[in-house]
Amino acid sequence: MNVIKTPIEGLLILEPRVFNDDRGYFFESYNAKTLEAVIGCHIPFVQDNQARSTINVLRGLHYQNNPSAQTKLIRALEGTIWDVVVDLRKDSATFGQWFGVELSAENKRQFLIPRGFAHGYSVLSETAEVFYKCDNFYDKSAEGGVNYADASLNIDWKIDLKDALVSEKDLVQPLFKDAIHNF
Repeated sequence: MNVIKTPIEGLLILEPRVFNDDRGYFFESYNAKTLEAVIGCHIPFVQDNQARSTINVLRGLHYQNNPSAQTKLIRALEGTIWDVVVDLRKDSATFGQWFGVELSAENKRQFLIPRGFAHGYSVLSETAEVFYKCDNFYDKSAEGGVNYADASLNIDWKIDLKDALVSEKDLVQPLFKDAIHNF
């Protein structure tokens, strides 16, 4: 597995070893021992989530506050997404900064997002199916969010926001400066 460090501490892009032949391909999408050896700690994933979306869907930016915060391991099973996180860790040198990575069925990359980040993505292909592992269970009472269009963050979603398909919930998320979080 190839590990790509990002400019934000703790965020990692994982590229699996893919074995191609005339029949197709094979790769190990998840192995707890391999991941632990690569990152130096064990992540006890307890929940898998999957979502299917059409082009220009924008989901996010979401997080769960402590003690229900989640580490996530994201990948695209079909299509292409632009996956974005915002650092909410108040003691981090990159607090308030965002980072994005293209995840696709073709590149097979995965994005490891530790606790303390708001997460979202936009769909760049006609459809996309996204799969992600979480190390904590969903807890509605711990939900938090940041407005995807907050000008102070200046996130490039790689789609025209006039065409974005956004949930009612995400349209009314607070600005970054007003978001309530305990990281």
